[in-house]
Amino acid sequence: MSDRDPILNYRPGPQSELPLEPGEEVRATFLPDPARYTRDHIVLAALFIVLVGVGFVFLGKANEIWIGALGVILAIGFRYVFFRSEVFARRWQLTDRRLIGPQGRQVRLSDVKEVRSLMGDVQIVTKGGDKHLIRYQADPQYVIARIKRA
Repeated sequence: MSDRDPILNYRPGPQSELPLEPGEEVRATFLPDPARYTRDHIVLAALFIVLVGVGFVFLGKANEIWIGALGVILAIGFRYVFFRSEVFARRWQLTDRRLIGPQGRQVRLSDVKEVRSLMGDVQIVTKGGDKHLIRYQADPQYVIARIKRA
């Protein structure tokens, strides 16, 4: 185990990325979008407020739904703040040969089987079955088009 292993010694940001190969050229960089990050958390909170509300009604505590809603808002708010710095330290680079991601992740372009959108994320599926997410993209269709074009 090397102390330069990006997976075992994760530090957010470019220092955790694999270096470029000789002659390799970066064609695009995909960074998380703050508006998408906020919107996804609002949708997540709304979804869980509904689910918790249904649960409270089912349990016969309909007059206490507001307690569940408050709990959901606090939990999702904590998640929003707690993970924000980590999320925004991650980036993916598209080169002429591969996708380079955080924590030593890489996908050779020749290994890409499928690229698809999942809400604001882009999922890359390799021929070997590995799956990678490029999270919180402002325009997932643009990212998909860039990867497919490469």
